[in-house]
Amino acid sequence: MTFIKKNILFFLLACQCSLCLFSQDNGPAYQYARIIVDTMASESMHGRGYVNGGDKIAANYIRVEFEKFKLQSFTGSYYQPFVFPVNTFPGEISFEYSFYDKGKTINFKGVPAQNFLISPESPAATVNFSTVVFDSTFTTSDRKFEKFRKKINSENTFVIIDDRGVSNKSKLAYFKKAKAGYFKTHTIELVRKLTWDQAQEVNKYVKIQVLADSFQYATEGNGVLKVENKFVPDHAAQNVIGYVKGAVYPDSFIVFSAHYDHLGQMGKTVYFPGANDNASGCAMLLNLARHYSTPENQPKYSMVFIAFAGEEVGLLGSKYYTENPLFPLDKIRFVLNMDILGTGEDGITVVNGSVFKKQFDALVNINSQNGFLRDIKIRGKAANSDHYFFSEKGVKSFFIYTMGGTKAYHDIYDKPETLPLNKLEDLFKLIIKFNEYLQN
Repeated sequence: MTFIKKNILFFLLACQCSLCLFSQDNGPAYQYARIIVDTMASESMHGRGYVNGGDKIAANYIRVEFEKFKLQSFTGSYYQPFVFPVNTFPGEISFEYSFYDKGKTINFKGVPAQNFLISPESPAATVNFSTVVFDSTFTTSDRKFEKFRKKINSENTFVIIDDRGVSNKSKLAYFKKAKAGYFKTHTIELVRKLTWDQAQEVNKYVKIQVLADSFQYATEGNGVLKVENKFVPDHAAQNVIGYVKGAVYPDSFIVFSAHYDHLGQMGKTVYFPGANDNASGCAMLLNLARHYSTPENQPKYSMVFIAFAGEEVGLLGSKYYTENPLFPLDKIRFVLNMDILGTGEDGITVVNGSVFKKQFDALVNINSQNGFLRDIKIRGKAANSDHYFFSEKGVKSFFIYTMGGTKAYHDIYDKPETLPLNKLEDLFKLIIKFNEYLQN
């Protein structure tokens, strides 16, 4: 064998070994999670929101997985239905703006979710508009602030709010007041990052967020806007709930939860994938359901798996559940809520860790003994996910989320192809070990 052939063979063997190691790191929990995330964050689920039935498609997907694992149901259908109001944007969204710079006309062509967003509370509107610019020159006194307000003389006037480069707290207070709708007109806010949400109401005026990088500086001009919204006063949603009966204590429960809804669509074609938020949490939830549904892993205590709806609209699914529980809340030993689990190179954060310090210390000790994650950070009470209403009812609960990696959040870039799930396997093992502690 020649020297060159030997080196080629060595290179191929090295590559093969690397692939073997990679596949060992990405074990069965990762492989199943990848399928879940790729499916739930795909275009077919329309962002798991309230246009084209995206949330219902996602709920049915989870229900089918529960059926595969033969989970038991409290309701006979795995569904706990409820309703809530929501503002949606199923139709046309278009925005164009022209302004003058040194004798030249500059045309801004809006690309939904790439360089502009419509505020989730916005009403329908079709309007040709002109603009006035609110900047730091109007924030030195109340008199100047009111003088600017008087410049707004038409409902076809949009105020451009530009606080770039302003750090003075007193000046920022005026901007905060302007953003809160003080001027009683439509507004265009220049922002450094586009981040969308959901709303349960419709305001009188349209708010637009425009990526600040699209403008070297704000200046007055004219534009055309069209927004089609549909307010749904009683959107029908459902929590999806299954359980595995405990072998020793069937009437005591440990609850795993994750919300499956996301932001849905803004317009006819733009959807928000929500891979990290929160297809990743659903992937972990389903991994745990699959694990505990096998006879060899039947737990002592009953294990409940809840996929919540309506989290992005204000933690509505978990609030409804805690007000309408399917079994007494005082029978819950612990709730572990999982949201944003797609990375983890910097470890995890545990909300309520300082509230339930004994359980937090146990989780840290388990991780230290096994070397699963780089770090576990402690955090106090926060109303930022579906654990909140449980802890408010006196139920011991954690909310865990991963740290590091992608910064995509509530935007169109939270995609499955850029979400590594690189610590999901280790986090799955940590949760299994932590549940063993809770079981004992």
